[in-house]
Amino acid sequence: MKKFTQIQERAELRKGGATALKKLLPQVATKKKLAAKGDDRYLAMMTKCINQAGFSWKVIEKKWPEFEEAFFGFDPFKLGLLAPEQWEAYTSDRRVVRNWQKIKALQENVFFIQETAREFGSFGNFLGRWPESDQIGLMGHLKQHGSRLGGQSALWFLRRVGKDCFVLTRDVVVTLKSVGLDIAEQPSSKRDLKKVQDQFNAWHEETGLPYSHLSRIVACSVGENYL
Repeated sequence: MKKFTQIQERAELRKGGATALKKLLPQVATKKKLAAKGDDRYLAMMTKCINQAGFSWKVIEKKWPEFEEAFFGFDPFKLGLLAPEQWEAYTSDRRVVRNWQKIKALQENVFFIQETAREFGSFGNFLGRWPESDQIGLMGHLKQHGSRLGGQSALWFLRRVGKDCFVLTRDVVVTLKSVGLDIAEQPSSKRDLKKVQDQFNAWHEETGLPYSHLSRIVACSVGENYL
């Protein structure tokens, strides 16, 4: 099995050295920082990732202040009080993407956030307690209990709120396959995801690096890297 140092050295060479590569590594939130983040911010990021799926990220970013206004700053309490007809009215609200399935996903994720907060004190507490060595378990939980939070939407949600995690970009998958993992081009089966988790766990044990950093270094070792 190829040592991670070989992958890291290749990434450093491609990106202009160790210092240059280090600047590309994502920030990882501590458990304390995850817990301090409000439930409204987690709900907002879920919604942003869901709306950006299959859509222009730049368009969603540009419209985002209008999303915040239309959805009451993503306050779960306020959104939880809306009547069904108020939710349906968003399908004609030009401030948001007027896609009923994505609006309905927000409605359902309001209750997912609320239920999780009731059990753990806050959604951030829940995320912070989930071990990074079982990221695929967390992904399964988000998919089962949340709405439209499977696959890439779940991965990018976790990365963007600061949860220490790997992301399965094309470049990451290419490198995983190059070190011997027999997985699909877009890993989604439990079998493939377990192989990915086991590999990242092994790299974490080898290096002590956060999973987010391992993932970014792996991505930078091949491909075009549109970061």
